[in-house]
Amino acid sequence: MSLRILVSPKALPDLEALLSKEASLSVRLLNSAEQKPGVQFDAALISRDVTATSTKQKIIPSTQTFYDLLLSSPDLKWVQIHSAGADRQIYLDLMKQGVTISGSSGVNAPVVMQNAIAGILMLARKFPQMLKAQTEHRWDSLINYPLPEDLSGQTAVIVGRGPIGDAITKTLHVFGVKKISVGFNTALKENQPPKDGVIHISQLHQVLPQAQWLVLACPLSDDTRGVIDRTAFNLLPKGAHIINIARGEIINEPDLIAALQSKKLGGAYLDVFASEPLDPASPLWDMENVIATPHSAGHSAGNEQRVLELFVKNLHLFAQGQVLKNQIAS
Repeated sequence: MSLRILVSPKALPDLEALLSKEASLSVRLLNSAEQKPGVQFDAALISRDVTATSTKQKIIPSTQTFYDLLLSSPDLKWVQIHSAGADRQIYLDLMKQGVTISGSSGVNAPVVMQNAIAGILMLARKFPQMLKAQTEHRWDSLINYPLPEDLSGQTAVIVGRGPIGDAITKTLHVFGVKKISVGFNTALKENQPPKDGVIHISQLHQVLPQAQWLVLACPLSDDTRGVIDRTAFNLLPKGAHIINIARGEIINEPDLIAALQSKKLGGAYLDVFASEPLDPASPLWDMENVIATPHSAGHSAGNEQRVLELFVKNLHLFAQGQVLKNQIAS
């Protein structure tokens, strides 16, 4: 019997091309645009085009239509998602119904890493200041100000030891940046000295005074929600920078704004926010020491194909009743 798979019209032709090479798989692809609530299927792929411009707080109609198909199929057993994290409400609701969710951790890690590094380099080299001068047709050399510190020899605390965090760690090594990685493995015992530059999240406050750069590359969880707050900002050295390519809810946003306004923080690159889209009235838009991007660090033309290839690999595992790659615990 063929596995019934729900996919978007955009993903359908590329997935068909991939599956044509997989003789051992028997599947029937269902075009989501042609289905009505109540249609039965065994698995589904939420590709990037499905979520499109939807956020956790604002869901566009086409995304909601796809979500409704998922929620109304009692036969649904597994959903592959395009993102690494599964903190959208739809994924939580599906897991409550017993549906297995598998993520795409690692698929976009190189792209997200490049954005994080770009943010660090732009802030380190005062690009926001120089770009502002450019828009004003104003020749304003860095020699007119206290010169930027050399990046080499500075310390970055990187929260998250997944593919993105590890890629950032390796790349910063090239620039001579000292690194402290923060993980969540219970083997990293509280109050033990760092092992190979890695500490447990429970020890984060102990290392923040060393962090000229605080880089957030971790999932949203009970351990990380709101963990970067006023207390954390006060522990950072004056002029430190923060990079967030993880989830907006990891930072207490009012505390972040206060730290930026008081110049406790030297600057921030923020790709994610507590509520998205970012409120047009937010002061973060206009701060000269902030680079704000619209949750786009993971967007790349090559990601779509990599997600499809991962989905096909997981289809083999699903058909055999095995644990899926990047299966997310409910």
